[in-house]
Parts: sequence; C-alpha cells; structure tokens
Amino acid sequence: MGIMQRIFNRSPTETRFQMMTDRGNGFYAWNGKLYQSDIIRACIRPKVKAIGKLVGKHIRETAVNGRKTITAVNPDAYIRFLLEEPNPFMTGQMLQEKMATQLCLNNNAFAAIIRDGNGLPTEIYPVPAIQAEAIYNSDMTLSLKFLFLNGRSTTFPYSDIIHLRQDYNENDIFGESPALALEPLMNIVSTTDQGIIKAIKNSSIVQWLLKFTNSMRPEDLKKQAEDFATNYLSIDSASVGVAAVDSKAEAVRVEPKDYVPNASQMDRTTDRIYSFFNTNKKIVQSSYGEDDWTAYFEAEVEPVERQLSEEYTRKIFSRKQRGFGNRIYFEAYNLQYASMTTKLALQAMVDRGAMTPNEWRSVLNLAPIDGGDNPVRRLDTAPVTGGE
Repeated sequence: MGIMQRIFNRSPTETRFQMMTDRGNGFYAWNGKLYQSDIIRACIRPKVKAIGKLVGKHIRETAVNGRKTITAVNPDAYIRFLLEEPNPFMTGQMLQEKMATQLCLNNNAFAAIIRDGNGLPTEIYPVPAIQAEAIYNSDMTLSLKFLFLNGRSTTFPYSDIIHLRQDYNENDIFGESPALALEPLMNIVSTTDQGIIKAIKNSSIVQWLLKFTNSMRPEDLKKQAEDFATNYLSIDSASVGVAAVDSKAEAVRVEPKDYVPNASQMDRTTDRIYSFFNTNKKIVQSSYGEDDWTAYFEAEVEPVERQLSEEYTRKIFSRKQRGFGNRIYFEAYNLQYASMTTKLALQAMVDRGAMTPNEWRSVLNLAPIDGGDNPVRRLDTAPVTGGE
C-alpha cells in the first residue's frame, strides 16, 4: 500500500490555500514551477539539507520531590522509532527534507499523523497536496481538507497535522504564498535564459551573403555557396582568413543583431532571488566559512528547528503528557561546520560536564565510545549548591 492509499484510508467557514506544484517535465519557463529552476533549487538546497540533518529526540523531564529534575532521552521506544522511521517509505531525515522543500516553495508544509486504536501515533506521512482548505466544524474545531494531483481529497483534524509555515501574515492558518513576490524575478530569469539560447542559435545563421551579377540556377547558387564556405569559412581552409571572389560575385558580411543580457544584469537578478531566500553565493556554492554558516544557520535553520520541535510536541503529545514533561526536541550539530580551533576549544565544555565525550566526538565526526554518554568533570570543579 502506497503513501496516497494510506492517507485516503483515513468535511462552516472555509479558507483555501493553493499550493505551487510542478506537473510534468521539460524546459523551465515561469509558470509557477519553482522547483524546475536551477537558481531556486540552489537557493533552497542548503536549508533543506540542514533541516534534514536535525536529529529528533524524545525528552522527558520528571521532577522528583518537587526539587530535583531527572531528564530521560528517548524513554519510549515507539516514539524513538516514530522519529527515526516515521513511515515505511522514508526515514526521519527524508521526511524532514521533503517538508523543508515544501516549506521553501510554498511557505507551508504538512504531515499527517496516523494513530492506532489507543490514540498513540504510529506513522507520520508528508501530505503532497496541491490545495489545502481550512474547515471549521460546528463545534469550531479545525480540520484541513487536502486536494491531490489525482483529483481525490481527504480531510484530517488539525490536531493530527504537523503544519510548518513561513511569512505568516494575513491568513489565520496558512503562510503567505511566495508566488506574487517571485513572479517578476522569475519572469526576468526565464526571459534572460531564453534570450541567451536564441542568441546562441542565431550565431549559426547566415553570416555571409554572396551577390552575383548574373542570373544562375538554384543548384549553381547552392554550389557556389558551399564552395565559398569550404574554401574560406572552414577551420581546415588554407586561405589563412583571406577570401577572394571574381567580378561576377560580391561577398557581403552579415552581422547578427541580437540582444544578449550582460553579466551584471543577470547577477543583479540572481542576487535579488538570493535575498528573497535569505541566502548568498557562498552558502549556495558551499564556499562559506565558520561565521558565514553560523549567520545563515541562525537566520534560516534555527527558526524551523524550533517550529519543528514545538509542532511535533503539541501534535504528538496530549496536554496531560506534556504536563508530565514530555517533549520532542530537534538537535542541530551546527558545530560540525566550525573550524578545528573552535572544535578543540570545546574540550572546556567536556571538562565542566556541559558536553558528554560522545557529543564532542560527534562534532569531530568520530564514532561514539563506550561510556562516552556519561558527563565527566575535572576534579578541580564541582557543582554549586545553595548551602555551601
């Protein structure tokens, strides 16, 4: 059974959001198919990959005697499996990347939670919808009705939908579509690309015109043109760039007149698209330094990281479960992009128990070691207590 079948095996005031989708393959031209643009795909790929590398963990913080707090990581196996393998078709990384891609293209991304008979979450599926419709039922509970490419539709309670959004402005439920803001820029990119292609094609059209003073048969005209091209235009010609014609013919140079956009015009448009997606050339081409990536991560990835944590927490757990300290936390290994000097300086964090040895080793791209999950502390440091 595929993803769509599993979703379907699942109707006030209505608000509708039209998704931006790609139908079919072929040469990119602006018609809403953002993902077919190499510039758009390059802009969103670093963010998508970074969000895919976030590691989801189930955290449970339990207070003992109202004072001491015990923190347990992944205490329930079914939640850990749900985060690692949300459905039979993809891992947690793939689900996060798919949702991040939809978020970048539509400013909205959806995933449906499937529960068992006891109300426990068992699977999470991305919702590949072309349209989402908010429906308020008679008791004012919210549901989302999704329309799919095959024309079918299904409805989920909003409490079972993980909903990520950006540019959250006028609509009560959905983020604002980027279509209106991107349309002028994508029209420029499309026109520029087509102008370059046309100029390249026109570079192979007629460049020389032979004018004969007397009448000739069509086959003779063709033969004279072929001889001229062979003798004087071929790179193998021995004429060393010099052409000669008799008084019966006149050779006239034809200069193609085509508009080819210059590099500065193209770069300005590309920079505007980069700015729209809050990125830059260094991030797109993976030539960034430590400070460059840190700035990008804090601006683009961290907000989604927090939104993922809060959405997963409030949709997977009930209020009672959250009251007992259950939450989902998405962890980012942003320090993997740090310089070796910065990574080695984290030794001080390990010495003071702020990081475990295995957490430090993961920053250095090293495998965990036995006992490395236990915090260590230098002998000349100790916890501060209130009575001492």
